[in-house]
Amino acid sequence: MTAVRFPAGFVWGTATAAYQVEGAVGEDGRGPSIWDTFCRVPGAVAGGDTGDVACDHYHRWPEDVALMASLGLGAYRFSIAWPRIQPDGAGPPNQKGLDHYRRLVDGLLERGIVPHVTLYHWDLPQALQDRGGWPARDTAYRFADYAAVVRDALGDVVDHWATLNEPKVASHAGYGDGSHAPGIRDRGLRDRAAHHLLLAHGLALPALSGSGQVGITLDLSPVRPLTPADTAAAEEHDYDNHGMFLEPLLRGRSRLGGDLVRAGDLDLISAPIDFLGVNYYRPLYVPRVPPELTVTAMGWPVVPSGLRDLLLGLRDSYPNLPPIHITENGAAYDDEVGPDGWVDDPPRVAYLRGHLLALHEAMEAGVDVRGYFVWTLLDNFEWAEGYSKRFGIVHVDRADQTRRPKASAHWYGRVARTGEVPPPGPELAWKTESDG
Repeated sequence: MTAVRFPAGFVWGTATAAYQVEGAVGEDGRGPSIWDTFCRVPGAVAGGDTGDVACDHYHRWPEDVALMASLGLGAYRFSIAWPRIQPDGAGPPNQKGLDHYRRLVDGLLERGIVPHVTLYHWDLPQALQDRGGWPARDTAYRFADYAAVVRDALGDVVDHWATLNEPKVASHAGYGDGSHAPGIRDRGLRDRAAHHLLLAHGLALPALSGSGQVGITLDLSPVRPLTPADTAAAEEHDYDNHGMFLEPLLRGRSRLGGDLVRAGDLDLISAPIDFLGVNYYRPLYVPRVPPELTVTAMGWPVVPSGLRDLLLGLRDSYPNLPPIHITENGAAYDDEVGPDGWVDDPPRVAYLRGHLLALHEAMEAGVDVRGYFVWTLLDNFEWAEGYSKRFGIVHVDRADQTRRPKASAHWYGRVARTGEVPPPGPELAWKTESDG
């Protein structure tokens, strides 16, 4: 079996989100976010965990950037915390917040790592939630103002921008089933939030014009019926999770009615973008996951071919599909530090290898994919799961913040440096490489 080679210039990176890694929630003028509030709700987050400290990336970013450089990664996808820039969600920017991200970007560029900025990864300023949150149309306009502020501060050094990360999760989990901040359960508010998130994206595009590559990131999965009798339910599930966002963005169409979608909204939302970010973890099965499938610590089935099928389906369904970045792909497993300080995680290595091979198959079939970002750099605050689930390729000790690259980090670093996915081999080889 030979190595599989990706094209020259393909981007290899890793990704994080501000609330999951930064900590320092009360420092340098940062205002509270909906996640700060949600974490204080009894029973909302596993273990009563919060992002107050997280991975302390706000202070330890130089160490983390050096770690990425040592692995040979060429890009870092991170999000900017809106509450650090506008603590009240509007008005003049907080200069200390902007200065922090300027230092981070400069540090990345000094190491030859390209910054990929996400403007919104779910940490809405609590002040905006108090005024209605995403179900309020005004929030979309406040987001466009915020995008312009960040563009003015970083547009000379950042060339890759995503407006939103996974608006479906922000709307459906935040306002639909209430499992994420702000913890609201209301179908009508969920749909309003979904539309206003997309409107925020559309309104932000002019603000980012001329600042490089601009796109949006969606969480996408092929939806598979368990039996033929489940086909209709699967199709509806697919629209509710994917079509509600893909159709407005790529076709300028929406099923949402009433007074929600106003004249001109869909023209803004469907304006051309430079890339579509795709976050893929697993297929969605209706009504349940087949019991014979292997699952991760999240209970998510491991089906690498789903990534290939998803990408081919997007290409066939949307003739105007922009180039794609795989902006998240990864898995949670119960990793432990061995007696020698080494963290073996062969299931994660197998997961990443399988998905990269499936991605390569899609590219060989003609899908235009420009880069891949593993989720995630660090074991971090996994939203409602708290610190109980570890997605990182780097182990983080919760007691003292010690970073330990796992076997998967060294394996992925080898891929990033060579552009090749090697055939399966003994983990000892990766350990020997990292020691040498």
